[in-house]
Amino acid sequence: MGLGLRHVAVVVTCWILMLCSVFETSYGSKTRHYKWEVEYMFWSPDCKESIVMGINGQFPGPTIRARAGDTISVELTNKLYTEGVVIHWHGIRQLGTPWADGTASISQCPVNPGETYLYRFKVDKAGTYFYHGHLGMQRSAGLYGSLIVDVADGEKEPFHYDGEFNLLLSDWWHRSVHEQEVGLSSRPLRWIGEPQTLLINGRGQFNCSLAAHFSNGSAEQCKLRGNEQCAPQILHVQPNKTYRLRIASTTALASLNLAVKNHKMVVVEADGNYVQPFEVDDMDIYSGESYSVLLTTNQDPSHNYWISAGVRGRKPETPPALTLLNYHPTSASKIPLSPPPITPRWDDYDHSKSFSNKIFALMGSPKPPTNFHRRLTLLNTQNTINGFTKWAINNVSLTLPPTPYLGSIKHGLKDAFDQNGPPENFSNEYDVMKPPVNANTTLGSGVYMLGLNTTVDVILQNANAIKPNVSEIHPWHLHGHDFWVLGYGEGKFTKEDEKKFNLKNPPLKNTAVIFPYGWTALRFVADNPGAWAFHCHIEPHLHMGMGVVLALGVETVGNIPNQALACGLTGKRFMNPKQN
Repeated sequence: MGLGLRHVAVVVTCWILMLCSVFETSYGSKTRHYKWEVEYMFWSPDCKESIVMGINGQFPGPTIRARAGDTISVELTNKLYTEGVVIHWHGIRQLGTPWADGTASISQCPVNPGETYLYRFKVDKAGTYFYHGHLGMQRSAGLYGSLIVDVADGEKEPFHYDGEFNLLLSDWWHRSVHEQEVGLSSRPLRWIGEPQTLLINGRGQFNCSLAAHFSNGSAEQCKLRGNEQCAPQILHVQPNKTYRLRIASTTALASLNLAVKNHKMVVVEADGNYVQPFEVDDMDIYSGESYSVLLTTNQDPSHNYWISAGVRGRKPETPPALTLLNYHPTSASKIPLSPPPITPRWDDYDHSKSFSNKIFALMGSPKPPTNFHRRLTLLNTQNTINGFTKWAINNVSLTLPPTPYLGSIKHGLKDAFDQNGPPENFSNEYDVMKPPVNANTTLGSGVYMLGLNTTVDVILQNANAIKPNVSEIHPWHLHGHDFWVLGYGEGKFTKEDEKKFNLKNPPLKNTAVIFPYGWTALRFVADNPGAWAFHCHIEPHLHMGMGVVLALGVETVGNIPNQALACGLTGKRFMNPKQN
């Protein structure tokens, strides 16, 4: 009787919300069904009305919550009228379902206006994840939301907490994403500039500040009732409790630093993997990363406390995002007594490196193989091609073909993309400390073909951009796999640097940063058949060619849904079944 009543409650609740339905397939797993419509709509993320991309009338999109082992089924309908759309499930490895990864031209065709596409995949590992658009620059337009995977029934987290909050961080421009796209693709490049606002859970404040009376600037004090679309989501807490903050960054450009005034944070999870707990006053978080931290409410409960997220890695022209930690029974309208935390200086990279170097895998986590079969050394440079500004990897700027790699490789369509693999290294004479000189940069769509179940090392090598004395931060995200972060270093990577690798307890992540003029060493086992994107997670950088494609074991992939391949050469093949 209890189980039946629970089913009735779930069905009724989801019918009312018109968002999902959950069917129990066994006591250990469920299939969670969602119906989504993606559309443009008017919204005021930062108190200034703009056009955003929303899902089911929401911005950010609905939060998906599931348990490890559950199956997610999302029926996505494109209501954009003139644009295709895809959704990438960031951090979900898509084991056995590479066509559900949601990468246009890599794992699937874009979903055309008016069409519906079914994403169906298993969430195999507990953790803090999110989803976002992966066509053009639709993430910049607001197409994103949270995806939280709890431990399976009967399992326990390796830490205790009394409650939790979700903080999805993003940045926001007032000029349209289409204007940004055109500017990046113009000759010469026309840069839209830094974001106007930082958002926490899709909410920020422009031309006013929650903490104006602590500032000597011209910003006015925000006068908000609390029901506005831009009003901060306040974190209401009880004294002397421990809360889990799930923090994810889907920023298009900004690297961020998060702090809670007067409170320590204990980091316990990174990118869906448990880490050895360590305490911090503040934390850097790069686009594509996610963390869980534990926060204990051990301060004076008669006051409220600032939560602040400020810009790092770029000279900030965007004010920090703010919200409040509100102690019960203090009124949420009570302004804290002291100013918000001060974000560390934007170019204090020692502070950033100190945080990254504290992240180690939790004891008992899988360790990396001691040897590798293949090494890719990927030089990150900014170049010009016929007057167009591009980002390039080993002097090749990625251009995605109209036929998805997954289908063209599976069906042996050799005309679909460059058959010559991209360079696996760069000239030893290249000076990473100076701007590129007469770099032989080309556009390319080649693929790194990896042996199934081989161990692959990737050395991400940063360098000087076009302007002298400029080397930018790049957070790199791998689809379909997690990797071990073996270490970071300064200058050009050498064989001697291998002695610094951490093979004892390196963290498993899916996104890792390379610091200016430095290198980052990664190792992963290529054990998930498919065609996978590996790219800088800064949206303009990917748009300008800063990525590669890795393919492995595609011949072993099961039947790819026709809908995923109904464009380009695979689409023509399906229209003419007699064609070999």
